[in-house]
Amino acid sequence: MHVLIVNTSERIGGAAIAANRLMEALKANGVKARMLVRDKQTSSMTVSSIPSSWLLPLKFVWERFVIFLANGLKKRNIFQVDIANTGTDITDSFEFEQADIIHLHWVNQGFLSMKNLNKIADSGKPVVITMHDMWYFTGICHYSGNCHKYEVGCNHCPLLTNGGYGKDWAQRVFEQKMDMLRGRRVAFIGCSRWISDLAQQSVLTQGQFVMNIPNAIDTKVFRKTDKTEARRKWNLPTEGRLILFGSQRITDERKGFRHLAEALKIINKSGEKLSLIVLGSQSEAVKNQIPYDVYPIDYISNEHDIIELYNAADLYVTSSLQDNLPNTIVEAMACGTPCVGFNVGGIPEMIDHKANGYVAHYKDAEDFARGIMWCLNAENYSRLCSAAYEKAINTYSQDVIAHKYIEVYNMMLEQ
Repeated sequence: MHVLIVNTSERIGGAAIAANRLMEALKANGVKARMLVRDKQTSSMTVSSIPSSWLLPLKFVWERFVIFLANGLKKRNIFQVDIANTGTDITDSFEFEQADIIHLHWVNQGFLSMKNLNKIADSGKPVVITMHDMWYFTGICHYSGNCHKYEVGCNHCPLLTNGGYGKDWAQRVFEQKMDMLRGRRVAFIGCSRWISDLAQQSVLTQGQFVMNIPNAIDTKVFRKTDKTEARRKWNLPTEGRLILFGSQRITDERKGFRHLAEALKIINKSGEKLSLIVLGSQSEAVKNQIPYDVYPIDYISNEHDIIELYNAADLYVTSSLQDNLPNTIVEAMACGTPCVGFNVGGIPEMIDHKANGYVAHYKDAEDFARGIMWCLNAENYSRLCSAAYEKAINTYSQDVIAHKYIEVYNMMLEQ
């Protein structure tokens, strides 16, 4: 069986990391898997990129410019939507021709257009889609917030000023997706039960196969190491309690850092002593929001460095306000680090409340603070760490996830 995994980037972003890990999991279980990407970051022999061209960056800029125009010349929310009006045809590539299964992941920001996606569907090859966000079953948004228009048909997207000037891009792209899926069988895989449940409410997925398979992680790589040694390497205090917060872009409003800052201010009033590691781009920008010592570390992609930081921390916290199945929680748990997060998206599927961490009430900084202190002061803290590791091993290990996907591939090939 030859599987082609298609994603915009090879290594940058949560979807890219998940797609890459799936490829490795499949290969370890006897599947001939490759990745095809627009942006290649390593020299991996099983990852191919589309031919380089001066047009590639222009396609990204063109899509953003059209969204900018539709948004009344405002930048607000222009990265929260994708109209897929431009892209690259991959169906004539060697990798595509050799594949038995086409497995689409995150293909936005000028990589694949709706025309390209339609041609992939027209090829007759079975198509599997992993939904890292909501884009595949909405009109143009990655996360819809409180909007439920996708359940019956998107139009006048609330993320665009006045629903968008000129063409109604939400309605147009939604109808293009309807046309692409009409008369075809596609497997929609949600990384969390939360996103799979939302997908099933969309008119786009009616009559399609929808299920949940979480992201895989190599638990032989992500594992517990020496805490003191990890702290020394990163010039972190070897004594005292350390909390880790990580995001590709710290100031992204969807990551909810202000709620974490508020929770830490509440904890500080109680006299509790701790420190915070902030990992991600723009980490320096939030130092003044925290009443504790902050150790900012810019975005890093090296897995071994990230593993050391998970092990350096006593607790991993995520204040995301809308998220699917954060890789960071799985990674932290595989390193034996308990987690705290809000009751939103796929997070409560990962964190078992008061078993391997704490699930706080949504946007409730006081409960978030309570959860942080409950974990750090738990009499059975070592048991929390063990439970986090066991959850990662039993639910997200490569072998478990690979076999679930192989079952889906076989089902699609038998249709």
